[in-house]
Amino acid sequence: MTTDAIAPTRSATTAAEDTGTSRFLASDNTSGICPEAMAYMMQANRDDDLAYGNDRWTQLVTDSFRKLFETECEVFFVFNGTAANSLSLAHLCQSYHSVICHELAHIETDECGGPEFFSNGSKLLNAPGPNGKLTPDGIEQLITKRTDIHYPRPRVISLTQCTEVGTVYTIEELQAIREVADRHDLQIHMDGARFANACAALGVSPAELTWKAGVDVLCFSGTKNGLAMGEAVIFFDRKLARDFDYRCKQAGQLASKMRFIAAPWMGLLENDVWLKNARHANGMAHYLAERLEAFEGIELLFPSQANSVFANFPEHVLTALRARGWTFYTFIGAGGARFVCSWNTTTDLLDGLLEDIREVL
Repeated sequence: MTTDAIAPTRSATTAAEDTGTSRFLASDNTSGICPEAMAYMMQANRDDDLAYGNDRWTQLVTDSFRKLFETECEVFFVFNGTAANSLSLAHLCQSYHSVICHELAHIETDECGGPEFFSNGSKLLNAPGPNGKLTPDGIEQLITKRTDIHYPRPRVISLTQCTEVGTVYTIEELQAIREVADRHDLQIHMDGARFANACAALGVSPAELTWKAGVDVLCFSGTKNGLAMGEAVIFFDRKLARDFDYRCKQAGQLASKMRFIAAPWMGLLENDVWLKNARHANGMAHYLAERLEAFEGIELLFPSQANSVFANFPEHVLTALRARGWTFYTFIGAGGARFVCSWNTTTDLLDGLLEDIREVL
């Protein structure tokens, strides 16, 4: 799952020290815990309960996920997105297999070799694609490039939803990729770091955007949607989930007090708060993108379909914004500066950014 687990840089941290203040738009990881999730965290803390996922909260949330996805899926909880992606891919692969992903995929660029490490060497095969998305043709070319025993056999297609450049795979695009996967007996893994934002952007249900479109395993992020931590690894083919709990334990991802990872999810799942948070974040990104387009000298790099905005700025503008305490990344995706909106981003914050841009331009 796309975690932005990147070492702090000048553009995201130390510039804030110059002004004594910091205004966070580098990532949705910088936002706090949403009130609904915090309320359930406190509720779970009222009483003692069983350990290692045998508590009532973990069962309640697991059942809620099955209701949300309209199927009897298997659900596991881990601490972070790198673990979710790495362990699920390792579970689908042998060491001599390979995983097909986009050249900008988080598993390729920002997980420190985690998928390769946990799979004991499964290779990542990269393909280009417009707007950060894999295409059926690009996947097909990698699969058929070689078929001899000296080449790591493709086993999994990994899709990032939303992509690393803030775009979204449509249901039709997913179905087309599923057709390629079926022809070559491949599984489909979805890095859903911003899966909630994709559902909000397309106006479709979680079921429609996953197993109904051919996705086998989803890593659903709670961290970017209002939790303190916690990702759900969801297997839609229950046979694929066999012994995944052992893999989590071995990797140090089995929380002894699992209820404190599980219970806050109820704050998101109840009353569709996960969707409300995602809609708000998307709306804030669209607000920002529309106004950036009005500035001369600033160019949007990708369609702002979810909660991220990528744009090219003159270098002196970026330098001035950093000096004024604004946080953003310039090394994610295919260049330019990235601004990410979250469940608690406000128009006041964005108006402040736009005013500073107007002044330094």
